[in-house]
Amino acid sequence: MRYRLTCLTPLLVGDGRKLAPIDYMVWKDQVNVLDQWRIFRLLAKGPRLDSYLAQLKNAEKLDFATWGGFAQNFAGRRIPFENAAYSAYWNRAAGESLHIPTFATGASGPYLPGSAIKGALRTGMVFSQWRDGMLQDVLARVKTERMPRRPAESVEEQALGAGGTNKMRFVSAGDSATVATGDFKIYMLRTSTLQPRGANFELGWKQSPRGAVAGARPDESTPSFAEMASPGTVFRGDWDEKTFFLQPEVRKSMRWPESFGRAKIFEAVNIYAAGVLALQRQYASLAGMGLLDRSLDELEQRLAAARQNGTCLISMGWGGGLLAKSAWLDTTNTDYRQILQQFVIYNRALSTNLPFPKTRRIVFLNNRPATLPGWAELAIEE
Repeated sequence: MRYRLTCLTPLLVGDGRKLAPIDYMVWKDQVNVLDQWRIFRLLAKGPRLDSYLAQLKNAEKLDFATWGGFAQNFAGRRIPFENAAYSAYWNRAAGESLHIPTFATGASGPYLPGSAIKGALRTGMVFSQWRDGMLQDVLARVKTERMPRRPAESVEEQALGAGGTNKMRFVSAGDSATVATGDFKIYMLRTSTLQPRGANFELGWKQSPRGAVAGARPDESTPSFAEMASPGTVFRGDWDEKTFFLQPEVRKSMRWPESFGRAKIFEAVNIYAAGVLALQRQYASLAGMGLLDRSLDELEQRLAAARQNGTCLISMGWGGGLLAKSAWLDTTNTDYRQILQQFVIYNRALSTNLPFPKTRRIVFLNNRPATLPGWAELAIEE
């Protein structure tokens, strides 16, 4: 069997690598990734190598007036911006926003790691298997004198099964075949936030390193850029279901329910997707983001069709935030907030008493805030 994963919104599943601003130059509304080894070999023949190495060492980005010819003649890849207006934003940007995370790429080209699919399915399955007392168990673990590295590991085992009885052993997804480089663009994202205005909330856009500007002035906020697969891009790879586990005697020994199978996994994932979309719609309503609300409406319609067609919607990859990675979605729950308070990274956000989390990475399309990253539809081709 084969899986078919179709991107519904811009998707980035990376391998941790980023293009530093000295690895590329922006020219003709595209990111031109420099072939540094060719450049080194060329400059080694003359006196300019030292000055080039000095700029690589000290400059935030390469001086186009001096080295712009490399963007024309020594680019290994040329990745277009989703919109020509982003070149101007890039020129004004500085710091971390100039580091561009890239899609996972092997020797043959860009591909989708199968582990990303399996992880998204696993999150949905854990979400669907929560039982009373599990959250309280996690809370008790994080409040011990020596916090375990994985405080929710026991909950995951209760939900899916421990060791060899884990329900996710039933399916496996391989890395996809490579796709064409033309399926990728450099997208611009900005981070939205909620700002209190009396009894209501108002949309704001985050600035770096701190602060925010009003929602009507997104151009003044700090942008980020990422290489993402465009909506409509299709990844295909091997899909395996170990039907051995579904034999009555094996199923009984594993303590799996009789109805368990791919359909149950996909339904669990779709229930989780519905929960995430509901929270995102609530956020869009609070922030007054009409275009985002329209995108969420389209995703909900796609989710309804997926349930009828035996497919599932998943949120995966970079930019989805906490909600796309957590198997618990009720962020107002007192026990859940006490768990998060044990981690310094969340203390400041929780102390504001604002809706949590109050920020989202928003993908801009045609220079307008339009959608959330990382949504895709997974289907199995028999």
